[in-house]
Amino acid sequence: MVSFVNALLYGVGGIVMAGMALLVAFQEKLVYVPVLPGLTKSYSITPSRLRLIYEDVWLRSSDGVRLHAWFIKLFPDCRGPTILFFQENAGNIAHRLEMVRIMLQRLHCNVFMLSYRGYGESDGYPSQHGITRDAQAALEHLSQRTDIDTTRIVVFGRSLGGAVGAVLTKNNPDKVAALILENTFTSILDMAGVLLPFLKWFIGGSGSKGPRILNFLVRSPWSTIDVVGEIKQPILFLSGLQDEMVPPSHMQMLYAKAAARNKHCKFVEFPTGMHMDTWLAGGDQYWRSIQEFLAEHVRKKKESETSGNDNVWSGSESRVFT
Repeated sequence: MVSFVNALLYGVGGIVMAGMALLVAFQEKLVYVPVLPGLTKSYSITPSRLRLIYEDVWLRSSDGVRLHAWFIKLFPDCRGPTILFFQENAGNIAHRLEMVRIMLQRLHCNVFMLSYRGYGESDGYPSQHGITRDAQAALEHLSQRTDIDTTRIVVFGRSLGGAVGAVLTKNNPDKVAALILENTFTSILDMAGVLLPFLKWFIGGSGSKGPRILNFLVRSPWSTIDVVGEIKQPILFLSGLQDEMVPPSHMQMLYAKAAARNKHCKFVEFPTGMHMDTWLAGGDQYWRSIQEFLAEHVRKKKESETSGNDNVWSGSESRVFT
């Protein structure tokens, strides 16, 4: 009996030690994937290939890292909303250009695409603290531009980008008009158990039932579930129900947490949407959902001033299923 107990303890200890070794050695490579297998770090195409009007923007984060971005306009004098777009964890901004091309046409907007540190032509190495600084640098740049309507800056984040965008939106209630989250996770702590199931008993977010004894090893927890409830601006949640990477339940939990305190939330589900292609699978309904959200919550300055209503985010909680 004693030998069996000892063997069990050794086995559990071995799993814990293996989990610790994996986290310490490979966690950044699991969370941040600047280079897709078989491709290079450089951009495969630029906006000019798609005949888009753009400029190369070079920024410095607050810790001195040199960052690259593309600022793409629908047309030179476009005063529509400006979308500050944060991508998923894999690849670079060039891989999102086709979606952005359609976004410009459907939303009549400008799009600012930031390369996180370590991605594309940006210097440095990715980390949660670093990318948070990068996002702030991008927002500061947009807020100082004179060729856009700075009252209509909308943050759009997909997957990891949603976690980045949520933090930025919470920290800048006076500079970000609204937030759009697509297929975003509750936290990296929760995703650890999804990607490496044997770790779910040792790593987890606030809702985890396990002991969470390895949480202290996670350097980029990206706990969106703890951030989204503090956001005051309107939030649109876009969820692909066939998401093969992030369980759709994560988006439902994020919505529930936000809507409990924020009455300007809207949730839209797309039955055939997967992690990367919800914008394609959703078809016209996808873009119409964003159009309606922007029309309601990110109106032109003149419209809000003449409406006699100081609350430019007037709206009610809604839940939409497609």
